[in-house]
Amino acid sequence: MSPRHRQAGGLYLLMLFAVFGLGLGLARFGSVWSTTAWRERETELIFAGGEIARAIARYRADSPAGRSDFPQTLDDLLEDRRVPYVRRHLRRLYRDPMTGLADWVPVREGERIVGVHSRSEREPLRTGVLPDFIRVKPPREGSVHYSDWIFRVDPLAPATPSLSETRRP
Repeated sequence: MSPRHRQAGGLYLLMLFAVFGLGLGLARFGSVWSTTAWRERETELIFAGGEIARAIARYRADSPAGRSDFPQTLDDLLEDRRVPYVRRHLRRLYRDPMTGLADWVPVREGERIVGVHSRSEREPLRTGVLPDFIRVKPPREGSVHYSDWIFRVDPLAPATPSLSETRRP
């Protein structure tokens, strides 16, 4: 056999290892990218849920004197008709980044909405300290899901004054 025939498969084997290494690198990059994207969605969930919880608090604070009402529907936060002029506590109903829809589940006490939570049953990446407006339901089956994160204000806390009441003449 000539030297040319003995080395005929060497380049093929080298290319095979290179393609294998490239595939492993891309798989690792895909995993890191997926986790990063999920963390961003989790951060969006905390932002959107926090905005809704603050809107519920503003709705309650802007209640007529002597009352501290909670909204009956989430649409009440978009257009508060308890006063003669239009008051908006939210500009729009944020979509739930975990489901991609504005399909928040209202948390009710009686007929009033005191908070919301996501429909997602996925386990959160964040396990540390959460913001004050998130209450975590006791875990079912030993693990916490995004649907266990309740975005709400404390219903027993006194209503905070509205911006119009805190302005000085």
